[in-house]
Amino acid sequence: MFSLENQVALVTGAAKGIGKGIASVLVLAGAKVIIADIDEQAGKATAEALGAEFERLDVSDQASCQAAVQAVLDRHERLDILCSNTGIFPQATLDSMSEADWEQVMAVNLRGTFFMVQAALPAMRARRYGRIVITSSITGPITGFPGWAHYGASKAGQLGFMRSAALECARDGITINAVMPGNVLTEGLKAQGEEYLRQMAESVPAKILGEPEDIGHAACFLASPEARYITGQTLVVDGGQVLPESFEAV
Repeated sequence: MFSLENQVALVTGAAKGIGKGIASVLVLAGAKVIIADIDEQAGKATAEALGAEFERLDVSDQASCQAAVQAVLDRHERLDILCSNTGIFPQATLDSMSEADWEQVMAVNLRGTFFMVQAALPAMRARRYGRIVITSSITGPITGFPGWAHYGASKAGQLGFMRSAALECARDGITINAVMPGNVLTEGLKAQGEEYLRQMAESVPAKILGEPEDIGHAACFLASPEARYITGQTLVVDGGQVLPESFEAV
C-alpha cells in the first residue's frame, strides 16, 4: 500500500458509502483523515469507528466549504489531500423532473465539487503540493440510465471541470484526477432493490458488484506522492462493466 504517513486528508460525503470506503483506505495508508458530511450523527459515528475526525459540511454552500477547509488548517496547519466525493442520485424521469430536482443535483454534485476544490487550493498552493481526487461515475461520462439524466449531466460536468482545473494547478505541484465507479454496494444502491442489484451484477463481467473499499484503493493511489505525474485523468473502477458490446459478451 502507498504510504500517506503525515498526510492530512479531507474526504467529503464520507459518513457512509463510497466516501466511507475512501476514508477507511486512507486511514489504513497512514493519513490523518477528516470525515466531512452534512449528516452529523452518521459522520461522527464513522469518524469514531475509523479513528478519524469529523467536520460538518454542506458542499452546496460555499461558506460551509471554506469553513470546513479552514477548520482543518486551524487544527493541522496543512491540507495535502482532498477527496471530493459527496454526491446524490435521486431518480426522476424527464417528464417528471422539476427545476428544483435538477438544481439540487447540480448544487451538490457539480457546484459542490467546484466549491471544495476552490476552497482547498490556496493552502495547497502555499505549500506547492496537493492531491485532489473527484468521485465521478461511469453514469454520464460513459453510460446512461433512465431517471438519472440530471445525475449523469453532473458527473460528466465534473470531468470537464477537472480537466481545466488540472491545467490551472499543474505548475503548483497539485494534481486533480477522478475515479469513475460502476455499481458499488452502498446504502444508496441497495435502496434500489434486489432486482436492480441482480440486473446490475449480471451486466458486470466479473459478476459481482464493487465494494466501497475498491474505490478507496483507486483514490488512495491517485492521492499518493507516487501519482505525481498523473493529472487530469480518470480511472474507471467497474469490474469491466463498460467493456462488453452486447449481453452475449458477458
